[in-house]
Amino acid sequence: MNKKLEKKIRLKKKIRTKINGTSERPRLSVFRSNQFIYAQIIDDSTGTTLAAASDISTKKGTKSERSVIVGTEIAKGALAKGITTVVFDRNGFKYTGRVKSLADSARTAGLKF
Repeated sequence: MNKKLEKKIRLKKKIRTKINGTSERPRLSVFRSNQFIYAQIIDDSTGTTLAAASDISTKKGTKSERSVIVGTEIAKGALAKGITTVVFDRNGFKYTGRVKSLADSARTAGLKF
């Protein structure tokens, strides 16, 4: 395993020890690949996914525009289930670009974190 990958794995484990989602305040986890972006709302106490959204089915627009759509979809799904506040987990990714636009659009759609 190369050193860059080992460092990323250690960073992610360090973040996950500090961030936990509960049933009152679940965790909004964001994963960003080269092509797509995924968001899940997870209750860590029961280990269940409460809501999920991704841009796999959406091919129109830039990656940033699609991340805004995913942020609004995840917020709508959370609000439909009665979730208003979440803990944001950026999964070791920097809080810029697509991750930031997803978080901002989720906040604009009504989620608090």
